[in-house]
Amino acid sequence: MPKKRRPREHIIADISVNYVERLIFLCGYSVERVEYDYGYDLIIFTYDSSGEIENGQIYVQLKATDSLRVIEDKETISFSLFRSDLELWLLEPMPCILIVYSAKMDKAYWLYLQAYFESLANFDLSQIRETITVYIPQENLLNQEAIKKFANYKNKVLQQLKGVIHHDI
Repeated sequence: MPKKRRPREHIIADISVNYVERLIFLCGYSVERVEYDYGYDLIIFTYDSSGEIENGQIYVQLKATDSLRVIEDKETISFSLFRSDLELWLLEPMPCILIVYSAKMDKAYWLYLQAYFESLANFDLSQIRETITVYIPQENLLNQEAIKKFANYKNKVLQQLKGVIHHDI
């Protein structure tokens, strides 16, 4: 009787987490893996230049694939998302980043989800059925510069929230 085998999907998923975590650590940030994935795989915590923790977090949904779908322009990746995930991500005040990792190329690409959908003319979440396709420019290559951009996005959101949040009971 054959033994249990580890599927390729699990292998490339672990490689993708390792790939992303390394870039986060190289920026001087920390990351927590989400054990029970209900829409987020990683949470990034950022630190200022003196090493002090900053407020807010960055949420990451990570997808690993052996077959990256590039559209005809050869510059854009298409990827399908579930509406149920969008309902979580688009209502989150902190940045949610989709990262698509190509195991064959050992590269990853990113999309700032809230900003992407805010930029779509006439986008209405209630009109989405089960899935929607997003388009990620290949210029959105995941590297240290991109991770630092995510921290900047988070800090800009926090600036917008100043004076808006009240914890009155």
